[in-house]
Amino acid sequence: MNKPTIVTYLKPTCGWSQGVRAVLHKYDLSFEDRDIINDPLQRQEMIEKSGQMLSPCVEINGHMLADVSGDEVEAYLLAKGLTQPSDRVADAPTNQPCAHEMPESAPLQFRS
Repeated sequence: MNKPTIVTYLKPTCGWSQGVRAVLHKYDLSFEDRDIINDPLQRQEMIEKSGQMLSPCVEINGHMLADVSGDEVEAYLLAKGLTQPSDRVADAPTNQPCAHEMPESAPLQFRS
């Protein structure tokens, strides 16, 4: 099976981006990791190719998946037969927002 050509447009520390990386590592797929935070040209390229500003975006064999989670990338890879199912566990959550987007938990209140 030929491995797909994958270009990712990701943030360095975002939960969604880490999930995409985790799925690609899980299937031992090589990919070009383009940093859209520290390289404005990569961000502009992502916007032009995907038609929108949200990330992660993942280009697989020339097909752009825009604003996706690791779970969605995994589903696409399996549905297209680009990889085989794996029992390996991803090394990070594959469907989790960035830390600053996580809902805040309400403080516990004890009644006397």
